Amino acid sequence: MTLAETVETDASGTGPRARVEAWLAALEQALSDRDPERAAHLFATTCFWRDLVAFTWNIRTVEGRSGVAHMLRAVLDTVDPSGFRVTEEPVEDGGVVAAWISFETAVGRGQGHLRLKEEGAFTLLTTLHELKGHEEPLDTRRPLGTVHGADPDRVTWAERRASEIEGPGRTYEPYVVVVGGGQGGIALGARLTQLGVPYVVVDRHERPGDQWRGRYKSLCLHDPVWYDHLPYLPFPRNWPVFAPKDKIADWLEMYTKVMEVNYWASTACRRASYDEENGVWTVVVDRGGEEVVLRPRHLVLATGMSGKPNVPELPGQDRFRGDQHHSSQHPGPDAYLGKKAVVIGSNNSAFDICGALWENGADVTMVQRSSTHVVTSDSLMDLGLGDLYSERALEAGTTTEKADLTFASIPYRIMHTFQRPIYDRIRERDRDFYARLERAGFWLDWGEDGSGLFLKYLRRGSGYYIDVGAADLVADGSVGLVHGQVAELTETSVVLEDGSELEADLVVYATGYGSMNGWAADLIGQEVADKVGKVWGLGSETAKDPGPLGGRGAQHVEAHPAGGVVVPRGQPGPVAALLPLSGPAVEGPARGCPHARVRAPGGPPPRMIRCGAGGVSRPVSVRAPGAPPGRVTHRNRPQWRRSTQTTTESTGAHADPQGRTPRPHRGHPRARARLRAGPAQRHHA
Repeated sequence: MTLAETVETDASGTGPRARVEAWLAALEQALSDRDPERAAHLFATTCFWRDLVAFTWNIRTVEGRSGVAHMLRAVLDTVDPSGFRVTEEPVEDGGVVAAWISFETAVGRGQGHLRLKEEGAFTLLTTLHELKGHEEPLDTRRPLGTVHGADPDRVTWAERRASEIEGPGRTYEPYVVVVGGGQGGIALGARLTQLGVPYVVVDRHERPGDQWRGRYKSLCLHDPVWYDHLPYLPFPRNWPVFAPKDKIADWLEMYTKVMEVNYWASTACRRASYDEENGVWTVVVDRGGEEVVLRPRHLVLATGMSGKPNVPELPGQDRFRGDQHHSSQHPGPDAYLGKKAVVIGSNNSAFDICGALWENGADVTMVQRSSTHVVTSDSLMDLGLGDLYSERALEAGTTTEKADLTFASIPYRIMHTFQRPIYDRIRERDRDFYARLERAGFWLDWGEDGSGLFLKYLRRGSGYYIDVGAADLVADGSVGLVHGQVAELTETSVVLEDGSELEADLVVYATGYGSMNGWAADLIGQEVADKVGKVWGLGSETAKDPGPLGGRGAQHVEAHPAGGVVVPRGQPGPVAALLPLSGPAVEGPARGCPHARVRAPGGPPPRMIRCGAGGVSRPVSVRAPGAPPGRVTHRNRPQWRRSTQTTTESTGAHADPQGRTPRPHRGHPRARARLRAGPAQRHHA
């Protein structure tokens, strides 16, 4: 039965809601009848189903009716979906009906988004919101905060918190160790705290937020506040649109305390190894000079959006008499009043540093080595983000959660078609600005296919600047501009390949970063880093985007956020075999991605997971019910990103598909309290 026949037969009306409800009813009936082919024919010929954990226990997109049928044949009996319904009034625009939906599976509750054409579904997003029996202790399930009655063995909140923080490796073993305590690691810690999963976050800095305090003093976020919220505690309504770095640092420190994150400051991870037979990691950390050995089931690398700084090796660096450092180590402009500064690079950090140096009286020259996509902050906020992340969006009913799901609902295969019209409008709106830059000799680009900033970010993680004013300094000549590669340094200058020479007291290498799997190589080994693969890349065949494995061929790998992969042991199971690594069908980073560590029911246990770029804020380390313990998750945050989006609110670390109460590890400080409190208080013990 075609969609038109379904609507004519089942719908009581012809409006958008009736069409969506008829389609959902037909889909549910086909799924209930275990008829994947009938379900697939409810989709348009060109169609995309993007699933975040709900059906596949992974993050993947299938394309076309055959892809839908193939996926459903693999998972339908296990998932047992039902209860599809519309949650808001659908909206029709240009012949496409957009609708928010909810549904249930055998083990959880989900949310989703549907774009429905006359021929059938064009896009379908399904996300897992929570696991049944393991709902977070929110609202009516919030903790009582105490145990009423007399108890000679009473444990106070402060005593419990001390035991939770000091206990890992001593009185209990954490189920998860998170390496890196920036916003990504802290948000993950907050999630695990709410779910009662034993864990610890380790970070080498002295205080939460020091990752931001140590950056150059003029640094502010380029993303707006509506785009930046962390789970549970959104920024207050008077928070600045673009937050200064030190304000962000203080918020992260507060957040760590208020959300009861088990955080070990001044702790460096020295090495990690995995015991294949027992499914346990050995993680050795140096905590303030004391060696502590932790043995978790899951290891998360939340070491930032990038890997190690890319510092070029140039002849003459050893004899240069001035200061030279990577942009990540730039202390700020104060010491360079009246000095000659050369900044190598032309992306975000390069522009920010050039602007700050010029403001403080330095003579600044930018060395541009390749073209850069530049978009003004005002136009990006208005045309690029305004309908999703702004006060305008909130007034229209688009919360951050809904915005995240909207962005997540667009498959990467076709995202460029959504982005091109936006950047065409920006190009026209700011044509005078771009003309001035080009007259100054600046090399501009819009991405190879004109899709602008977001696709360039997803494909290569570099090559752009969100202009907050420094581009005008280049356009009017206040900041000098030269082109070419650097050949060498002399005692007092930078020499380019064409022989031109730039006097310099300061050289800043704003030359970007390597892939984050470099940290995996340091901590675990190069073999593991190679299995993790690169972070950036969708396999779009555009410059610097060979795909997540750097162009190497691979078969039977599971799509994963940011182009990461799950490398199975042995032969692939039914879901693992769905998407061999080829082109943009392998998913890249995603707004709304739950950063979950899972495997498909019935599929092979994954050997390695790297969760990266993209995503978003709800990083949780989980495994599917019945799945073996996990290996390593590489949790990354692409820019300042958080999402309050609730794609997966719960962890399968202790989840039981029958809904039995998850148990903390023996010796964990929550264990005695739970047993004493009894089942009625298990959520807040």
